[in-house]
Amino acid sequence: MNESILRAHLSRALDWADAHVDFDSAVENIPAELRGAKPDAAAHTPWEILEHLRITQEDILDFCRNPEYWERNWPDEYWPPTPAPPSDGAWARSTDAFRRDREDIKRLALDPSIELFAAIPHGTGQTYLRELLLVIDHNSYHIGQLVGLRIQLGCWPPK
Repeated sequence: MNESILRAHLSRALDWADAHVDFDSAVENIPAELRGAKPDAAAHTPWEILEHLRITQEDILDFCRNPEYWERNWPDEYWPPTPAPPSDGAWARSTDAFRRDREDIKRLALDPSIELFAAIPHGTGQTYLRELLLVIDHNSYHIGQLVGLRIQLGCWPPK
């Protein structure tokens, strides 16, 4: 496969909706009063999933770009401290930050100066390709989890 085709495919995979719901649809119009709600059998609230998505994506991006990267403590620093957002503004800031970081990851995928198969210099053998695939996989999993949670909460599909 041509490397530019691979890069374009990776970039598109970060926000496509070919085989599943995309991020924007998954977070669209979740009522403020349900953002911190957790049905009986659910493990998380919509806020917890959103923040986990944002924090983890930000962390992987930081790992790819920052030679001074410092690994966060699992699981405490990868999940929010509260089940509900502290404000409507917090929800908006989190969704905006997720989108911004996703765009940065897409730029990284498309950057021909980044050798996809090269080990990240400050890592322990991880390649840039591995990290891109990790973001795609992780986001897909939790976006699907968020849709399932919205079904349980009775706010799917978005209105």
